[in-house]
Formats: sequence, C-alpha cells, structure tokens
Amino acid sequence: MSRRVVRQSKFRHVFGQAAKADQAYEDIRVSKVTWDSSFCAVNPKFLAIIVEAGGGGAFIVLPLAKTGRVDKNFPLVTGHTAPVLDIDWCPHNDNVIASASDDTTVMVWQIPDYTPMRNITEPIITLEGHSKRVGILSWHPTARNVLLSAGGDNVIIMWNVGTGEVLLSLDDMHPDVIHSVCWNSNGSLLATTCKDKTLRIIDPRKGQVVAERFAAHEGMRPMRAIFTRQGHIFTTGFTRMSQRELGLWDPNNFEEPVALQEMDTSNGVLLPFYDPDSSIVYLCGKGDSSIRYFEITEEPPFVHYLNTFSSKEPQRGMGFMPKRGLDVSKCEIARFYKLHERKCEPIIMTVPRKSDLFQDDLYPDTPGPEPALEADEWLAGQDAEPVLISLRDGYVPPKHRELRVTKRNILDVRLPSGPRRSQSASDAPLSQQHTLETLLEEIKALREQVQAQEQRITALENMLCELVDGTD
Repeated sequence: MSRRVVRQSKFRHVFGQAAKADQAYEDIRVSKVTWDSSFCAVNPKFLAIIVEAGGGGAFIVLPLAKTGRVDKNFPLVTGHTAPVLDIDWCPHNDNVIASASDDTTVMVWQIPDYTPMRNITEPIITLEGHSKRVGILSWHPTARNVLLSAGGDNVIIMWNVGTGEVLLSLDDMHPDVIHSVCWNSNGSLLATTCKDKTLRIIDPRKGQVVAERFAAHEGMRPMRAIFTRQGHIFTTGFTRMSQRELGLWDPNNFEEPVALQEMDTSNGVLLPFYDPDSSIVYLCGKGDSSIRYFEITEEPPFVHYLNTFSSKEPQRGMGFMPKRGLDVSKCEIARFYKLHERKCEPIIMTVPRKSDLFQDDLYPDTPGPEPALEADEWLAGQDAEPVLISLRDGYVPPKHRELRVTKRNILDVRLPSGPRRSQSASDAPLSQQHTLETLLEEIKALREQVQAQEQRITALENMLCELVDGTD
C-alpha cells in the first residue's frame, strides 16, 4: 500500500481575515459590474473603484490612509461619456491611473496626493484608436509609460503614454472577443484568451503567435490566463459539463497540460490573482463568497491546494494590493479589497510566525516603482527584468511624481512664411495663409493663458488644503 506524502510548505498555514468595520470604506455606490475587467484597483497610496454615475463614466479614488464612511459629495474622476469598464494603476508611478470606457477611448489621469475640492475632469491624455468599447487595460511591467489596451474590435494596442502615440497594433490575431491579456515578467510576451476558445502566446514586437492551444478548457464560458514565475501558463475555465476548472500549461509543449483540476459547479468566472514572490495564485469568482488559494511548484501535482477564505457576503469585485504595499511586520503576504454593493473591505492573508523579526523567506526582493526600460528601448527589442527592492525596512511610497506628456500638436507647427507680394486675385491663397497664421498665434496664446489659469487654480487648491489641515 502506498503511503500518502504530506508536502511541507512554509505557506501551508495561510489565514485570511476580513478587516474590522472601521477599516472599511462605507457608503460607496459601486457600479453594477460584470467582472469582465478590474472594477477595483489598489496601490500603496490609493484605492480606486468604478462607481455609478449619471450621464457618463466615473470612478472614485480614496486615500488608503482614510477609511470609514465616504461622503456622498466626495470628488470623482469623470471624463468619459460612457461607463468605465476597466481601471489600472501604473506600476511605476503611484499617482497615475488609466481608465478604459464604453466610449472607445482610454484616458490617463494624474491623481494628486491631496483630496481635490471638485471632480477631476481633465485627463493628462486621451488615447483614441479603438473603434469599439475598450474593456481591458494592462501596464507594461518593466518599460516606462507603455500601456496595453484591448477592445471589442478584437484589437490590442500598445501605447506610449508619454507621447500619446501608438507603438504597436495587433489587428488580425483574434477573430472574436478577447477575454484576458497578461504580460510575462519582463514584458516580452503576452498570454491572451479569446471567445474562440484559443489560448495564445504572442510576441507583440514581432507581431507573431509563438504558440497556441485550442480548447485548453472545453467549456464555452470565458477563460482566463496568466504567466507564472517559472514561465508556465495558469488558466481558469470550464469543462464541457460547465464545471469550473484550473490548468497549468507549458508553452513549449501545449499538447498535454502539466496539471488539470476540476473545481466545482458554478457559473461565476474564476479570476486568478498571482503573487510571483510566493508563487501563490488566489482564485476569486463572481458571486462567490470565498477565495481559494494554491501554491504552484515544480513537484507533482504542481498545483497544491492551500486553504480557503470564506465569508457570508458574495463579492461583486476584487482588488489586489502589490507586494510593496503590504505590512511586513504582521507577516502579511496578500491583501484584497472586496467590493460589496455599498462598501469595500480589506481582506488580509497572513502566515503566522512567532518571531517579530523580518521574515526573509516570506519577503524576497520584489518589483519596485522604478522602470527598467524606456518605451523606445523596449520597442527596439530590449528586455529587462523588473528592478527589485527590499521590504526589510518597509516600503515608503515616493512623493508625487508628475507624468509629463510630450505629445506632438499640429497647432505648434507654424506654416512657412515666404516673401510678400502685392495683393491680387491670384494672391488669395497667400492672404488665407496669413489669416491662418494669425489664428494659430491667437489659439496658441489662448492655450498658454488657460494653462496659466489651471496652474493658478491648482496652487490655490493646495493653499486651501494646507489651511484646512492646519485648522483640524
């Protein structure tokens, strides 16, 4: 008789705990979400949630330091003319967030460290290139200002946010709706899933499908895919009998899965959240009231079940904190932000340890906020792993860093001026040219005046915030 081997792991005892009532964010009118994308995004400074808004799309940005009841007049980030479908914080600037909308545009916003007095309505830049709704956003993990968007037009576009230009466009690789897109650790490859039931590995700079697998999960419902630290692909999907299923695949050999496990019977799509430092994947389903987590290893059965966090209320959405935003003094290895209908509460995953010293095995060096490449370097073919930082002394978010956009504007290009001749009927085009030059000069002057007024308003808001803080 074979003896069952119990695998020993430092993560075999991981416990989840919901935050106390005073640590949650109350009275937030969460948008009616479909879980096609991220409706809650968090970084070490801010929590962003897509909310209901009349007449357009909006999301709310809350400082993590302030919890409790949220005022109904709290300023929103508004600007889209249709519902916001996805939001994603920039990994290299904690004050920059991108939003995608049903209005076919992508907007990039600069969020101030102070709480603004009114709604933020002017994005840093608006990216227009999709012909249908944009439902997926993902920043490049190592290159500065590179943002990926995927739309209902089945097109994936990579943007240089610093210039507003399209770097790459993948137009004819997906014949149907794209369900998910994920970068690998250095941003050299993409893993995508599509309504045509095909899992694809894409080299975006070559514009080629490196590998693909049809029906990684045989069910018709949406599939999700992410890269693991070892370069494998972790997927969630459905069987032909509508049972939820997870799989682990080797891109170099897509014929057979490394691991394939059936989960349960439910209609909720499983969304994987992956921590490469611990190689733990957390599975959250739409409408579920639990979070299940597994450790991915190089030992059979390769995907090891660890534990389940359960609560009474189903989740409407979920946000996942980057590793640098965790409290290392409490052995916290993951933190989620669970959306309810009218609130958002943190859920903390911890590994209990008796010692109060820094736990090196739980916190290896992790990706920090500094990019490893510029957008042009990545486009030219360079690859680089993320710049790592130590969490031994905790992470202190850097001060506000402004995102500068150097978008080329046709209004700044003056027409060439030639020698003047006497006015006649045949000289009408020269007269029109002179009038156009005058208009361009006036428009440029007006633009400079508007920018000066915006700077003055921002300075006054800062002064007002300092006065209010001083009277508390």
